[in-house]
Amino acid sequence: MTRMIAIGDIHGCVKTFHKLMFDEIRVRKADTIYCIGDYIDRGPDSKGVIDIILDLRKRGYQIRTLRGNHEQLMLDTVKGREAEARWLKNGGDATLKSFGISSVLEMKPDYKDFFNRTRYYFENGRYIFVHAGLNFRREDLFEDKHAMMWIRDGEVDKQKLGDRMIIHGHTPMTLEDVRHPERDDVLNLDAGCVYKDRPGHGYLVAFNLTDQEWMVVGNCE
Repeated sequence: MTRMIAIGDIHGCVKTFHKLMFDEIRVRKADTIYCIGDYIDRGPDSKGVIDIILDLRKRGYQIRTLRGNHEQLMLDTVKGREAEARWLKNGGDATLKSFGISSVLEMKPDYKDFFNRTRYYFENGRYIFVHAGLNFRREDLFEDKHAMMWIRDGEVDKQKLGDRMIIHGHTPMTLEDVRHPERDDVLNLDAGCVYKDRPGHGYLVAFNLTDQEWMVVGNCE
């Protein structure tokens, strides 16, 4: 049976990601997995997270990867020292350490290719997958790429959205709030996996859209 599953922000929590994928989801080649973005930064092993995704893809699993603001911060470091300092301030130092490098310029081509190929959004049926959200002030909802990675608390225009549903992450919430959303057309899957010391946070969340089933793993780094 084909399942469509979305996974929230991972932030280098490789053990938690591994447990979610293989113990809870028990990923199958028939599944389509949407990773919402922010694979890197802050957590202990960003490289390990990417390695899992790359290995699954090589073995024929369908893993769709969105671009989060942290991936964009990393990619922007080529613009100069100010951009690099901004990324390092936001957890990039942990990512460099996990790769064993001192600059993104030293990253191997396979990893650079992974990050460059991440997508701003995906559509599948009535579902729109995006890291942060959409700018409903634009006529074309998919025009504002910055909003797709960075927007918070944006107003949703129900007329423009129609019968579609937005699946996103980016803004950490308690697990309770994630599992009980205020709206029925917007679902935030970020339960702050890397923030295990915050009350109600510290969970990596997946939602099986096919069966309407939650799968949750507490941070086990």
